[in-house]
Amino acid sequence: MLENTKAEFVVQEPLYLRPEYKALLVDVKKKKQTIKFKVYDMVKRGLDLIMAAVMLIVLSPIFLILTIAIRIDSPGPAIFRQKRTGRNGKEFNILKFRSMTKDNDINDCSCEDKCTRVGRVIRKTSLDELPQLINVLVGQMSFIGPRPWVTEYWTNMNEEERQRGRVRPGITGLAAAKGRNGLTVFERIAYDLEYVKNYSLWQDIKIIFITIKTVLSHEEYESGKSGVHDDIEDLKAENKKLETGVVIKTDSLVNIVMAGQGEEMAGNLEVNRG
Repeated sequence: MLENTKAEFVVQEPLYLRPEYKALLVDVKKKKQTIKFKVYDMVKRGLDLIMAAVMLIVLSPIFLILTIAIRIDSPGPAIFRQKRTGRNGKEFNILKFRSMTKDNDINDCSCEDKCTRVGRVIRKTSLDELPQLINVLVGQMSFIGPRPWVTEYWTNMNEEERQRGRVRPGITGLAAAKGRNGLTVFERIAYDLEYVKNYSLWQDIKIIFITIKTVLSHEEYESGKSGVHDDIEDLKAENKKLETGVVIKTDSLVNIVMAGQGEEMAGNLEVNRG
């Protein structure tokens, strides 16, 4: 276990890929090969299929109401589609109820997203995620798993970071439930790796309860486009340092998420600027 200590060291790789986390990556790769992993993966897919089909039928009136409300509130389609990266890097179109105006440019980071009146409500309550039940039904997603990010994330990840893609992406996940938008991209990846390592029904049940609590607190689910842009730039910068072997020193306080017994352990390391 890593205790809180002051340590001076030279960083030559992404901070979350320190030796302690490299050991976790080995565990993640081994986990993929276990019979337990494969059995639960099949069971989980069956549960996803049944629950998605039932929920689509039960929630169909809400789908209808939200579709009408979105169309009345602002011009444009009720469903928003966007390319995301799924299991093992395979791309798919994620489905969401549209919460932005029709003229909102998701690639223009000079201004914030333009939410509609209905959009602000469905984002706070996560109702905009309901159409992803269709993604779950067809096998592109699961109820629980690492969040499917836009394709630029995958393009700028190294092989270690892509280990989060060993399982189907989820409507909610460990990182989303624990920190929502309050985590750095590297901390979210660390939580995703922890999820893959501890891939089990018990972990999924715990995430469901944490997610319910988080949703009831009315925290928004995802970062806006400026946050996505910052994440991608951080990934580019860190991996460029790794590839070039540039020596970096910083005086920030670094929180490293570690997975000992499936729980969060923070190793606060103070790194002195040279």
